[in-house]
Amino acid sequence: MPKLSYLKALNRALGDSLADDPSVFLLGEDIRAAASNLTAGLFTRFGPDRVLDIPLSEQAFTNFATGAALVGMRPVIEFQIPSLLFLVFEQIANQAHKLSLMTGGQCKVPVTYVVPGSGSRTGWAGQHSDHPYTLFAHVGVKTVVPATPADAYGLLVSAIRDDDPVVVFAPSGALGVRDDVDFSTLAPVPLGVGRIARSGTDVTVVALGHLVHDAVAVADELAGLGISVEVFDPRTVYPLDTDGLAASVGKTGRLVVIDDSNRTSGFAAEVLAIAAERFDLAAPPRRVTRPDGAVLPFALALDRAVQPGRDQLVAAIHAVLEER
Repeated sequence: MPKLSYLKALNRALGDSLADDPSVFLLGEDIRAAASNLTAGLFTRFGPDRVLDIPLSEQAFTNFATGAALVGMRPVIEFQIPSLLFLVFEQIANQAHKLSLMTGGQCKVPVTYVVPGSGSRTGWAGQHSDHPYTLFAHVGVKTVVPATPADAYGLLVSAIRDDDPVVVFAPSGALGVRDDVDFSTLAPVPLGVGRIARSGTDVTVVALGHLVHDAVAVADELAGLGISVEVFDPRTVYPLDTDGLAASVGKTGRLVVIDDSNRTSGFAAEVLAIAAERFDLAAPPRRVTRPDGAVLPFALALDRAVQPGRDQLVAAIHAVLEER
C-alpha cells in the first residue's frame, strides 16, 4: 500500500476539488510557485484562471473571495502563516460568516481558508507560531484540525463543498506525517464527526491535529504499565462532536484534554465545561495546554518546551487516575 503524506493529501484534495467542480479556484500569495508546497503542480494543471497569485493585501483578497462566493464560486484561500488570520478576522467572522445568517439563508458564502503550518515546533518565533483555531470556533465559524493524511484529504474536500465558510488548520507538527493509504478509499469526511484514534477503558484523552499522534504514543507507552488510554480525535472544533465525546468519556469516566492553544478560554476549557455539565466523572478532569500569554521563543528547544507535550500528558493522566 503506498505512503501518503499529510501535505500531499491536502494537495490531492485541492487537485481533486478543482477537477470535480469548475466553480472552485485557489488564491493566495506565491501559490503558483507553491511556496509552501501545498499547491505544488496545480498551476501547471489548471492554469492562471484557477490558481491566482494575489498581491500582499490579506484584507483585500479575503473580501474578494467573499464576493466571489456570493456569486456562485467556491474560493479556497491559502494563508501560509497562521498569524495572517489576525489581519482578516473581521472579514471572516463579521462578514463572510454572518452574511448567510443575516439574510435567512438567501445567500451562501462557501469560502475555505487553509492554514498549513499552524502551531509551531519549528522555531518560527512569537509572531508566526499561533494556532488560533479557538478564535474562529468561539464566533461559530466551522473549524477543522485534521490529524492524519486521510482526514486531511477528507475534511478539506468536505470544507470546499460546504456552503458556509470553513477554516482548515493544518498544524506544522502534522504536515510530515505519512500513512499507508489505499487511494481508492480516500473520501470526504463529514464535518462535526470525531473518531476514536485508539481504544481504551481507563481514561479518555482528547487531542487535535499533531497532538493526536503524541496522545497515541503516550497511550502505547502507558499500556506497558497496565493503563488503558482511549484517544478521541474530534477532528472538528466547531461544530464539536459532543455525542462521540460523550460515548468515550461515558465509557472511561475520566478525561484529560491536550490542546495546543492558550489555557484561558481555549478548546480544552470548552471540552472540560461540557464534561462538567453532561458527564458523571470519576475524577476531576485535567487539561494540558500552552501557558497563558506565552510568546513562543525562536530557539527550537525553548519553542518545544513551552508547548504541550508528552511528558505533561503522562503526568496529567497519572494525576487523574490517582484522583477518587
